Amino acid sequence: MSVDAIDRVIKNAIDVMENSKYQLFEICESVRAERDALNNELQQVIDEATKTIDTVDRFEVEYRRSRIRLTEVSRDFKRFNEEDIRLAYEAATQLQAQLAIYREKELHLKARRDDLQKRLKNVDKQLERAETLVSQLNVVLEYLSGDLNQVTRVLESAKNRQLLGLKIILAQEEERKRIAREIHDGLAQTMANVVLRTEITERMLAKQAYNAVKEELSDLKGQVRGGIEEVRKIIFNLRPMALDDLGLVPTLRKFVQDYEEKTKIRTKFEVIGKEMRLPSGMEVAVYRLVQEAFSNVMKHANASHVALELTFQQQMVKATITDNGGGFIVDNIDKKIGQGSHYGLMGMRERVELLEGRMELQSTVGAGTKLSMVIPVKESKEE
Repeated sequence: MSVDAIDRVIKNAIDVMENSKYQLFEICESVRAERDALNNELQQVIDEATKTIDTVDRFEVEYRRSRIRLTEVSRDFKRFNEEDIRLAYEAATQLQAQLAIYREKELHLKARRDDLQKRLKNVDKQLERAETLVSQLNVVLEYLSGDLNQVTRVLESAKNRQLLGLKIILAQEEERKRIAREIHDGLAQTMANVVLRTEITERMLAKQAYNAVKEELSDLKGQVRGGIEEVRKIIFNLRPMALDDLGLVPTLRKFVQDYEEKTKIRTKFEVIGKEMRLPSGMEVAVYRLVQEAFSNVMKHANASHVALELTFQQQMVKATITDNGGGFIVDNIDKKIGQGSHYGLMGMRERVELLEGRMELQSTVGAGTKLSMVIPVKESKEE
């Protein structure tokens, strides 16, 4: 294929992607406008709900007083006549009706608030997907807009490695989006709810509704604990601190246990040989490779059991992941990896090769898959 033909293909691809990018920009702006409108409406509903709650509290106090007044008037016939009783009864009835109306309004506003929060969450997800597509297009456009001679050399000499580099960039963007989404959907929502309920609790304290305050504080404590747990999960996913403190084996054991609880796939972890600490970078690499392999099992294998076998020898460490899933034809997967597909397996193979190791894949349709990664361990200069 000539350079001119490649140039035309790339330019046409760039034009199509530029047009698509602008369309996605318009979609993003439309979704942002909808999100802003929902945010404003939600704030109005929250403000109105707050006022309604105050009104309900006030009517409840007045209604209790009117009931006490009616009781007093009904019992003391010497001081009060039938007209007094009638007026007290009408006042109590009117307050009761108003209280019922505002209670109904309070329920309606709370339901409306919950609905708006759900819609806002869906809109945020749509915006996040659109922004992800824009980010991916920008990466591809930047890649394709470079020097044509360089692109030609890439196509001729190092296609797979460059595609992997592109995939790594995209993966980094996806990871940033995922972290932002986890914080927004989890911790940020929890903190916003804590602030709102704290304000309600302050008003309850002013009215000396101590039992309600106690219940509210108990719920708040549970929400804060949930927020702390979310933060710990995010931190662990970014960098398991147990790797530095305890080493590879305890960290993998915890990962396997969490994996089983999350996916309901039965797991088994076995260590062969004398456990030893590896260089910090190598422990992280092995952990990420196992993490990626288990993720592939969850996404593609349709397995009910997965086993991890970690073998330590004097000059190498071997990780073997076996599942009882549907399996596949290895030759077909190898061809797709060579053509730039299956970035997960390609990325794993590249990382193993960067560590001067080797990766072997064995699978049979209907009989599961076995993935082995052997990584040499060199003596640390620091030791």
